[in-house]
Amino acid sequence: MSSLAARRILLGITGGIAAYKCCDLLRQLTGAGAQVQVVMTEAATAFVTPLTLQALSGRPVRTALLDPAAEAAMGHIELARWAEVMLIAPASADAIARLAQGQANDLLTTCYLAFDGPKFLAPAMNQAMWRAPATARNVATLEADGVTVLGPASGVQACGDEGPGRMVEPAALVSALAAWADAGAEAPTTAEPSPWAGRHIVITAGPTREALDPVRYLTNRSSGQQGFALAEAAAEAGAKVTLISGPVALPTPPGVNRVDVESALDMLAATEAAFATADLVIAVAAVADYRASAVAPQKLKREGTEGLTLSLVANPDIIATLGARRGQDAHPVLVAFAAETENVVAHAEGKRSRKGVDFVVANDVSRADIGFNSADNCVTVVGPAGAEALPKMSKRALSAQLLHRFAAALRP
Repeated sequence: MSSLAARRILLGITGGIAAYKCCDLLRQLTGAGAQVQVVMTEAATAFVTPLTLQALSGRPVRTALLDPAAEAAMGHIELARWAEVMLIAPASADAIARLAQGQANDLLTTCYLAFDGPKFLAPAMNQAMWRAPATARNVATLEADGVTVLGPASGVQACGDEGPGRMVEPAALVSALAAWADAGAEAPTTAEPSPWAGRHIVITAGPTREALDPVRYLTNRSSGQQGFALAEAAAEAGAKVTLISGPVALPTPPGVNRVDVESALDMLAATEAAFATADLVIAVAAVADYRASAVAPQKLKREGTEGLTLSLVANPDIIATLGARRGQDAHPVLVAFAAETENVVAHAEGKRSRKGVDFVVANDVSRADIGFNSADNCVTVVGPAGAEALPKMSKRALSAQLLHRFAAALRP
């Protein structure tokens, strides 16, 4: 097993062309089994996007010090407590100066001050900047504070100059961290037990298809992304996850038991089968409200007809059915998602009451930048404490935020 397996690494990235190397660095660290949380300065985002690094690390990238969503879950102090080791690569001349002066004017410098574990820096800058007396003084201050400075390397630079100032290669940085781990760093510890460890979470996702004939069906625009993101987050939190999915083109998240269904009746049967052992049921699926009263045995023909009239009957409301089945102990916790186009909070509050659920997560699907087929979402959570509007974020980041809130309602 790699000595970096399960190690918690806080990777700080500052502004500079060498930031592109962090993609390879992340790939090597995660490939060695490390858990890597990326924190970027604003300047760093001009060289490599947070979305790229999020895809490589599997974690939402942190960029803002005053981020309401992040401060509600893992703020700068929590980041510093979570990490075992901190690496800043590339470390620009500006970042080195601010760290040496003890500034805390962005998330990265604040995390640096709050973190009391081993720190590594990989400088990257123009050769003249590296040779400047001010930089030498700043580096000496950091080394006197116990920081390990890795490099820089010498060679041709992006500006055309040649000399010291290149960030050392990712493989060398990984080797340095592995050497730290091999030198007797304490084995990884779990900061706090997950409230979801050993719990059974049932999640419905995607659309349903309601057949009209052997060829045609009624459906909707749901992509399943939010339900799958919740399943992934729940599995990572240690839960046993049953994901009941309508027809979608998404891979099954690791560690998740997936049950594929087609119609609303299929989804109801699968959900009821998993209900008895569930601690939490999250109904994210966009279930068709109606189905054909009778499915044509052969393909409906257009020839000789002026039009087509469909006879539809209502489908069962899955989450309301489960709400009616719950005992007086209100177990399991029930969560309904509500896709709305107007009066989002009012409709969500009404649904929470009618369906007998603990939470309703409502989002405005009339917005083009969130919801169906979007990587982001922006929701309002209506629960026992009232309505809470969450800011726009990735569906994966939102999943962690939602699980954090639902945990408070778990039965001991």
